Amino acid sequence: MVTPSTGERAVSLAVSLQDVRFSYPGGAPVLDIAALRVVRGERVFLHGPSGSGKTTLLGLLAGVLPPSAGKVLVLGEDLGALRSAARDRFRAEHVGYVFQMFNLIPYLSVRDNITLPCRVSKARRARLHGADPTAEAERLAARLELDGLLDKSVTALSVGQQQRVAVARALIGAPELIVCDEPTSALDADRRDRFLELLFASVAASGSTLLFVSHDLSLAERFGRAISLTAVNRASVAVAA
Repeated sequence: MVTPSTGERAVSLAVSLQDVRFSYPGGAPVLDIAALRVVRGERVFLHGPSGSGKTTLLGLLAGVLPPSAGKVLVLGEDLGALRSAARDRFRAEHVGYVFQMFNLIPYLSVRDNITLPCRVSKARRARLHGADPTAEAERLAARLELDGLLDKSVTALSVGQQQRVAVARALIGAPELIVCDEPTSALDADRRDRFLELLFASVAASGSTLLFVSHDLSLAERFGRAISLTAVNRASVAVAA
């Protein structure tokens, strides 16, 4: 078991993985990570080739997947010790997740998709400090060039527009951890840059921690730290060998 040093205990960690392993049923290990730590407030860029376990790692950090072994601590909570319903509640309250496939609710409008976290989580709504979730959704939509689409069904939007709706939904209510799985893959260069400006401004204003996954290594220099998953995941080394 990896024990944090005195210096590491002195700082507040948003993420701490200790001897974490994960395998899908009947499969070989996908993740085998001795230690991975992210300090609260950091902006971290995570990269690795397809199949290196990036999306699986994000699933562990969001509580979507439980670890097969080891400890996954997020904001001080041991997610592996929680039942499925408790992990879901933790994610709703504390994690803004931009899924690679967006996971928008098809029968809801753009506005209702964005405000959904504030409907299911009192903590997310409380962090609006009395502001109306609809007004906050409109503010985020305007920054993401969605303001003329709020009443439309998300099924009527382009892929890029759906991706921006997913981002607005993740940001509303200032969750302490923002997890983004390839959030700029469907954006052109100009919209990508404007999106990153909004994302960085939002996490700075709320003091949130950002973990951002992308294949686009040109973005790495915009973050405080870059992590290569293949460098910390012993399972990927075993597969390569």
